[in-house]
Amino acid sequence: MPPVDSIVEYAAYVEGEKTRAAGIVESLELVRRHNRNTEGAKAFVWVGLHEPAAPEVEWLAEVFGLHPLAVEDAVKAHQRPKVERYGDSLFMVLKTIAYLDNAEPAGEIIATGEIMIFLGPDFVVTVRHGEHCPLTEVRERIEDGADLLARGPAGVLHAIADHVVDRYLQVADLMQLELEDVEATVFADVSSRDINRIYQLKREMLDLKRAVTPLQAPLAALPQRRVIPSEMREYFRDVGDHLSRVCEQVESSNELCSSILQAALARSNALANEDMRKISSWVAILAVPTMIAGIYGMNFDFMPETRQVWGYPAVLAVMVTVCVLLHRGFRRNGWL
Repeated sequence: MPPVDSIVEYAAYVEGEKTRAAGIVESLELVRRHNRNTEGAKAFVWVGLHEPAAPEVEWLAEVFGLHPLAVEDAVKAHQRPKVERYGDSLFMVLKTIAYLDNAEPAGEIIATGEIMIFLGPDFVVTVRHGEHCPLTEVRERIEDGADLLARGPAGVLHAIADHVVDRYLQVADLMQLELEDVEATVFADVSSRDINRIYQLKREMLDLKRAVTPLQAPLAALPQRRVIPSEMREYFRDVGDHLSRVCEQVESSNELCSSILQAALARSNALANEDMRKISSWVAILAVPTMIAGIYGMNFDFMPETRQVWGYPAVLAVMVTVCVLLHRGFRRNGWL
């Protein structure tokens, strides 16, 4: 069945102009008729879907001739970033990420989604999963520039890839700032809340790494694909360079996060040991008067100095003297 609820927008782009036909099939016929009659024409149809059902994608597969394996991946989502070729068409999976700025220690910081792109000689079909990376901005930018529309379907693929990689860079920069803030708090005063936050950041960095790193090799090989026009290969290499920068930044941030987590745990243990030393020192100091008072509280008839006038003040003086000496010794050793 044709997509109804899941369709975001569809249009035919002919000679740098956006054209809305009666339906998707009519738009495709319009484009193919124009390309047959006009030499060197790059008219195409762009259909955008958001979390479609299986029958809708299967209907599009019949209209555009999409491969069943790629259709199955587009429906199920949760795919690894990749680029695959099926005949004259290309299937690309991009992971999308968004920074949520969640202040809760156990709250999610990075949200992920996916964009599947079917690229053919005269069509682009995008299937998006997730709410955080809409393609409206990309579509508007392409429609506002006749030179961008003149690049054909490969130009749309480049615009989407460039948009997603730019989002990677933004999120990587925000995560870097988050790590710097946490790093400052660790060396100022660490608590269990800080350790929970660092551990959460570590998990999010791993999610970010899993989204970014697998795309590096397929994107680097994309300019060599025959479906990519020679004039577009430089643009894809530029996107690949940006992605390499993101991967390096994510890798360094991930290592920094591991170091911060280890430093936080070490500092937490050091603070716990320091507290234990203080407690032990005061216990040792208080043990002296407790011991003396316990001895003279045994109520034996024959105990030394119990009949002397100076016995009571002498015992108090001994208690105070010993406690002061112990206190000075512990302070000198750094326990207090």
